[in-house]
Amino acid sequence: FLYFPETHGITFRIQISVKELLDTDVLLKLLFHLPVNYPSTLPDISVNSDQLTRAQCRDVKDKLLEQAKKHLSEPMVHDLILWIQQHLKYVIKQSATVCNEKTSLSKRTSTEDGIWMLLLHLDHMRAKAKYVKTVEKWASDLRLTGRLMFMGKIILILLQGDRSNIKEYLILQKTSKVDVDSSGKKCKEKMISVLCETKVQSQHKRFQEFEVKEYSTLDELQKEFETAGLTTLFSEFVPPLLK
Repeated sequence: FLYFPETHGITFRIQISVKELLDTDVLLKLLFHLPVNYPSTLPDISVNSDQLTRAQCRDVKDKLLEQAKKHLSEPMVHDLILWIQQHLKYVIKQSATVCNEKTSLSKRTSTEDGIWMLLLHLDHMRAKAKYVKTVEKWASDLRLTGRLMFMGKIILILLQGDRSNIKEYLILQKTSKVDVDSSGKKCKEKMISVLCETKVQSQHKRFQEFEVKEYSTLDELQKEFETAGLTTLFSEFVPPLLK
């Protein structure tokens, strides 16, 4: 707890861990500033989390303030913490839906961004099954199509979709605890390379869905790229990974 002089009220800093989607722990850092005439006046609330995007943190804050209004004139901090522990996943799901609706709207009103493509290289996956499940969920939530490709030690993620959703995916990939380290502890992805981020051209075939595929030879992997009209992309970025 941090106490300030009477004229400024009291500020609480609270960290809570919430079991979220895919059984991932989300660490929420909540700051409640209680004004002198609290609870007759609503507290100021700020929300931060390494596992959530800024937009999601903002949505969590807005929902907490909505709940706070229902408890006006009665102590509420404890009730608000209990509420967000129980409802975090619904708030985030709703946030994703709103985000997708905004994306659809912006697609209708402006096509300047068009469809973009992202090619990522991962160094390794220790917790492969959980990692793959996480990537599939993100691609589904953000309406991205493409491939998660395994060939020997090479791991590639090829994504197509709205540019803002591609950006959102990158944020999730870099800030979420998607794997485990050598001691089995959850960790963020530190060894990821963005090989290419570009607008989808007319000669590129659009993927209709997101699939996880394994290839036994480089030729098989090359054919996947060629079928999608991405021969140049393959020759420029994939062979160097074998060196």
